[in-house]
Amino acid sequence: MEIVLLYPGLHAIWLHRLAHALWRNGFFLPARGISQFSRWLTGIEIHPGARIGPGLFIDHGMATVIGETAEIGEDVTLYHNVTLGGVSWQKVKRHPTLEDHVVVGAGAQILGPITIGAHSRIGANSVVVRDVPPYSVVVGIPGRVRTRKGGGQIDDEHEDLRHDRLPDPTQDTLRHLTARIVALERDMRQLELTDDSQTADAWVESDGSHI
Repeated sequence: MEIVLLYPGLHAIWLHRLAHALWRNGFFLPARGISQFSRWLTGIEIHPGARIGPGLFIDHGMATVIGETAEIGEDVTLYHNVTLGGVSWQKVKRHPTLEDHVVVGAGAQILGPITIGAHSRIGANSVVVRDVPPYSVVVGIPGRVRTRKGGGQIDDEHEDLRHDRLPDPTQDTLRHLTARIVALERDMRQLELTDDSQTADAWVESDGSHI
């Protein structure tokens, strides 16, 4: 009863199912009216033209926006303040497609007619404007992609909600560059020592008669 009565994400999805059915049958004004009522009631804005598969879970939901041509697969999880937005006024596919089992962290912005591959995770506050392959992790502004394959067993039965364990590609790159600089400095010192030794040997050989 708590879920049925008090979960705005669930109410938004129910109202969207009704609005979407009206939209598909050409009743655009009533569909938009239901969408607007849902926005007022739940704080979640879903355009009635958006296509949403079964199992969508909108956690908290406040300020979440899903655009007209957005497509969402099965068992997708969205946290609050997520935007599935467009980057064009043209009447074409202009909003993202989220494949099955995608998890999108709070505040993430996914913009344009791009595809987020299945089982991917989008980190909180990331801005994603390019396609993301399946089984990926995306963090940062703009979003940087890292594959999840080879990083341990992936549980396809349950959604991975541990956003506190996302990798940081920027930090990894800086760590790699720092290690590379240290190695280059060590090589330079070794070369300097070798050059000094060779110079000393050459001096001794050329002036050895005077020693």
